[in-house]
Amino acid sequence: MNISYNWLKDYILFDLSPEQLSEALTSIGLETGNIEEVEPVRGGLKGLVVGKVIRCEEHPNSDHLHITTVDLGNGEPQQIVCGAPNVTSGQKVIVATVGTTLYAGNESFTIKKSKIRGVESNGMICAEDEIGIGNNHDGIIVLPESAPVGTPAKEYYKIKSDYVLEVDITPNRIDAASHYGVARDLAAYLSAQEAMCKTEKGPYALKLPSVDDFQIEDLAPAITVEVENATACPRYSGITIKNVTVKESPEWLKQRLETIGVRSINNVVDVTNYVLHEIGQPLHAFDLKKIKGNRVIVKTLPEGTPFVTLDGVERKLSDKDLMICNAEGGMCIGGVFGGLDSGVTETTQDLFLESAYFSPAWIRKSARYHGLNTDASFRFERGVDPNNTVYVLKRAALLIKEVAGGTITGEIQDVYPFKFTNPVVELSLQKVDRLVGKQIPKEAVACILKNLEIEILEKKGDCWKLSIPTYRVDVVREVDVIEDILRIYGYNNVEIDEEEVKSTLSYQTPTDKSYKLQHLISEQLTGIGFNEILNNSLTSGSYYENLISFPKVNCVVLKNPLSTDLDVMRQTLLFGGLESIEYNRNRKNPDLKFYEFGNTYFHFPERLKDDDYLTAIKEEFKLALWLTGNSITNNWIHPTEKTSFYELKAYIENIFSRLNISQKKIVYKSFQNDIFSNGLAVETFSGRPLGILGIIQKNICKNFDIQADVYFAELNWDALMKENKNRQVSYSEISKFPAVKRDLALLLDKNILFSEIEKAAYQTDKKLLKEVSLFDVYEGNNLPEGKKSYAVSFILQDEEKTLNDKQIETLMSRIQKNLEEKLNAKLR
Repeated sequence: MNISYNWLKDYILFDLSPEQLSEALTSIGLETGNIEEVEPVRGGLKGLVVGKVIRCEEHPNSDHLHITTVDLGNGEPQQIVCGAPNVTSGQKVIVATVGTTLYAGNESFTIKKSKIRGVESNGMICAEDEIGIGNNHDGIIVLPESAPVGTPAKEYYKIKSDYVLEVDITPNRIDAASHYGVARDLAAYLSAQEAMCKTEKGPYALKLPSVDDFQIEDLAPAITVEVENATACPRYSGITIKNVTVKESPEWLKQRLETIGVRSINNVVDVTNYVLHEIGQPLHAFDLKKIKGNRVIVKTLPEGTPFVTLDGVERKLSDKDLMICNAEGGMCIGGVFGGLDSGVTETTQDLFLESAYFSPAWIRKSARYHGLNTDASFRFERGVDPNNTVYVLKRAALLIKEVAGGTITGEIQDVYPFKFTNPVVELSLQKVDRLVGKQIPKEAVACILKNLEIEILEKKGDCWKLSIPTYRVDVVREVDVIEDILRIYGYNNVEIDEEEVKSTLSYQTPTDKSYKLQHLISEQLTGIGFNEILNNSLTSGSYYENLISFPKVNCVVLKNPLSTDLDVMRQTLLFGGLESIEYNRNRKNPDLKFYEFGNTYFHFPERLKDDDYLTAIKEEFKLALWLTGNSITNNWIHPTEKTSFYELKAYIENIFSRLNISQKKIVYKSFQNDIFSNGLAVETFSGRPLGILGIIQKNICKNFDIQADVYFAELNWDALMKENKNRQVSYSEISKFPAVKRDLALLLDKNILFSEIEKAAYQTDKKLLKEVSLFDVYEGNNLPEGKKSYAVSFILQDEEKTLNDKQIETLMSRIQKNLEEKLNAKLR
């Protein structure tokens, strides 16, 4: 959720910087990630100042240029060549000084010292469109005489940057999913900190927008509301507004919404979105002429009823979908998505504004059933404040009158048969101290509760009876209140006793060998610069669309997913890692080494037995590695060096070595598929698959906005454990006898891999042949077509005696013969 720094100040006055605000919100459970500066004018008018033209002469080499001398208020008038027809001496103008960057559309240019038709020019006198404050290019901007010379243009035009904070809201904190909700928590925190520090910076009072000016202007009967399903819709409120003018929103409203990433549509729809992000209550505006019979009926429709939603898609309704209907049919899937024909358009003159409280369970089921996730459903399915619908309705109506005109007609329709009362919770201060681990003064507890709008109904010694506001849907137990007290008091303010840690620590030595080896490999990878990541096993089914390597038919599909982004279980760890790479690269952290241990899941419909879904599911434990960016960043010792496939392969081989899996028993086979542009399949000599590694296809990286190469490996940990089973670490003394090295230059078919040469050599001899390595490959001139040359080294050694020439020649002859027979190799 995006929160505007300037917008937040409408509800609470504070002097925190955006960075300090981010830290404060994170400390009270509203974790804040990215902070982005938003400039109303691109570039923020930096480098632009108010100047005065003190001299203006015609250019000797041009019939339309002028040579001006401009006072910039710094005591050093500058000569500027200007081509505007309206420039003259005595004018106050906007000047872009040397070094200033100006923006035009998606392009930019920097003002430099230059010569124009042989005359030096040290800046530029600007028009409106050249600095981004208008579209006029008929001439330069001429300011009033009162404009102070030397004033930065940013100050003159009162350009004020905003900052957008990316706040991650946990599912239980829907009360904070709005600017006012965040301000409410911030006010409680700042007031508590002020009380503890005994400072007087406050008061940090909340300012809820007033609706005192709301009044019914026409008492004529308007829309009537009937709720047939009060279980699904406990409260439904609405008001009619006539004679509105639907048009483009005013600049302030568009700017507020665009700052937080919401697209402006029209003034009425923008008001509903504005109030949603201001107070947290979703609204919906209906075109009054589309409400047949002047009746709004809240009910369900028969199973399979067709309904076309705003996106133009015809959907078949479930009999559990709560519908907002008129006298003839459905207009909107309540709390989820509007209908195509009932929304507000530029032709709308009269409208009906809805503000309701829907059952979270009903909304959640409808949203999942139709695969929809909207701003409205996100809030309704977590629970909005049932006692706030009328206030929000009045707030929105006043804003609509402000931006679209109109007359508020008829009484507010408010169907609320069974009122929600504030939950009552009993709080023991002794339990607060015990759970927190510190005695918090009663005055501090009372102050925090007051600022959280939790009313103390009764005090009996250390036992208090509390009334919880209905917007706090997550606070229903004593421990919930204690958590809120600690959250606002500050976890960092709870000191750890130096003599005793008030917690119970249990430790059990793992007996599973696989678990121990995971830690061993984790330490190895972390020690060489990798970071461990942990991604959700649930992922988006869209990642597997049209894939052959991981067909979507093999995905384990969730029947009731939380969202369309979490609707299947992962078949590979790849996509979670790519999401992590994308997240880091977007925050200017491009050089990455990640690893992850995790389960993958496969569904094989052909294996289904006796309708038992679990019989068709296979689960595998994997280890994955990702490399991207630079392996070494430029410094005085070493130039920049990019990561490579060979670096990844070296890491994989080191893992095999640490697991005591001999390289002599491993075969690498090259392949290409829809995941890897170039890859290697890793197998044992017996054919058991161990994993895959390679370079990810460009089109897959592009889907994650990753412009760099990504190198990925995925190892089957269960298979590695089978190879590691019963293998004991052993040692042998260093031989007293020398090793012998012999080289062969082999001419082979181009499709022959080095691993095949290695395998054939070791099959010839396992006692004396210690190592086979490739040190040169040649493909080019002077070789027969379809051939290549490998230069291969062989290390020979006898542990018991020195090898003589005859033994060496005999063994090398056998190796050569085996290579000729099996691979059709010839000596060059």
